[in-house]
Amino acid sequence: MSSRRSRQSAGVPRITDDQIIELVSKLRQLLPEIRDRRTDKVSASKVLQETCNYIRSLHREVDDLSERLSQLLATIDADSPEAAIIRSLIM
Repeated sequence: MSSRRSRQSAGVPRITDDQIIELVSKLRQLLPEIRDRRTDKVSASKVLQETCNYIRSLHREVDDLSERLSQLLATIDADSPEAAIIRSLIM
């Protein structure tokens, strides 16, 4: 049995072409790298690749900010209100 049949028979809804087109269209509008270009001729594959790159970039930024907050927390009084705020941001 093919994997497509097994997924469908397991009750997993099938994604339609219209849903894919709608997703790619929304991603085009959200991604700064693509939105700033003055053309709509970016392929769906390129949009998905740029989406993955953007998500990776956001993950790196979050990791960097988390590291900076941890370093800041190590330099201040652990019982201070500032420390409580930093801990709440990290958690």
